[in-house]
Amino acid sequence: MQEDTIDDKTNPGNGLDNIDTVGRYKIIRKLGQGGSGVVYMGIDPYIKRIVAIKLSRLNTDRERSHFFVEAQSAGRLSHPNIVSIYDAGIYKDYCYMAIEYIKGDTLYKYCKKENLLPVNTALKIIINVCNALDYAHKQKVIHRDIKPTNIMIDSVLFPKITDFSIAYISEATLDMGLMGTPRYMSPEQLKDSKVSVVSDIFSLGCVLYEMLAGVKAFPGDNHFSIMYKINNENPESILKIRPGIPKILDKIIQKSLAKNPDDRYQSCMELAYDLRVAQRGLTGTPGNERVNDIIRFMNHLPFFKSFTTNHMKELLSVSKITKVRKGKIIVSEGKIDDTFYIIMSGKVAILKDNKTISTVGQGECFGEMAYISGRARTATVVAETDCILLVINATLLDNSSDSIQLLFFKNFAITLVNRFTGEP
Repeated sequence: MQEDTIDDKTNPGNGLDNIDTVGRYKIIRKLGQGGSGVVYMGIDPYIKRIVAIKLSRLNTDRERSHFFVEAQSAGRLSHPNIVSIYDAGIYKDYCYMAIEYIKGDTLYKYCKKENLLPVNTALKIIINVCNALDYAHKQKVIHRDIKPTNIMIDSVLFPKITDFSIAYISEATLDMGLMGTPRYMSPEQLKDSKVSVVSDIFSLGCVLYEMLAGVKAFPGDNHFSIMYKINNENPESILKIRPGIPKILDKIIQKSLAKNPDDRYQSCMELAYDLRVAQRGLTGTPGNERVNDIIRFMNHLPFFKSFTTNHMKELLSVSKITKVRKGKIIVSEGKIDDTFYIIMSGKVAILKDNKTISTVGQGECFGEMAYISGRARTATVVAETDCILLVINATLLDNSSDSIQLLFFKNFAITLVNRFTGEP
């Protein structure tokens, strides 16, 4: 491992010299050793498959339980950009995991100044990682240790996330304490506060910075100086380190590395969307690719679950996408307006008589009651975070196809039922 982790094991490989087999796997050679374990190349004698075998010494029952949390969290994931787990078990005083063997390097190789990738290639890798993390997050698994050495890169620069060794299954309440790699940890992780998907986004922002700059986002000689900078300082602008980088990438990194979790991207798909915008600027991609990017993003929102690609293309022709800053009033109580909104990213607060009565988040709609009833606005809506909104004019929607209108009224009905019943 090239980065230090917070771990109390001085040599997790003690007692593993000259081993020939682990479980049913024949050991071929040692691949590496880090703070949490030793990794070997092995072969499954039954199906002749080459695997990587990770062994970790178990000093306590808590560590034993923790290791199998990794097996559980990683084993439930099946994604082309996530290393597959095949098997788990116990070998003497160690737990082992047999996982997919990737012939290649870690992303760390491409985070050095002398070996940086073209910007467009770096963005493509991070977008793939975003897709994998978004999938994991939807399975309620948060990685908690995203860093260059936990992203494998094969010969065609295809990334795979590995080592869910401190993954957090959000539906369980796991008290794991301070675990991870300090250099890539979010402020809330350093404070041992609640982690969420945006904690992984902060870590990925550190990785993106390093891939583009060739230096760490938060450099330091020891854990304490690094932790201080993460909590109190912003990294140097990437534009100063690598002139010629598009300004949008500096803004993307700043948002990813915001100290306040609410100010970051709220999902990996939001981050991926902005990275694709930056990609288009680099490559001069035709405007119709922007529509495809938006549709790709919409596919991940529950509101559009029943919409076909053609439905979404038609919808985009009668709507617009706008960005709204945190604190901006979007809708005012008493105003006559039949526009309604779908939240692509961010959160808004619904206020009645200047009191917040509810919060609406990504994939939900608001303003639809004025459209349905034909009356003035009955509430004020304020952006709680920076938001991206799909703004739909009711008059234009009325001139759309019957199938589009039917889908909207069906989703409005579902939204109203969920609000009245309190279901998500």
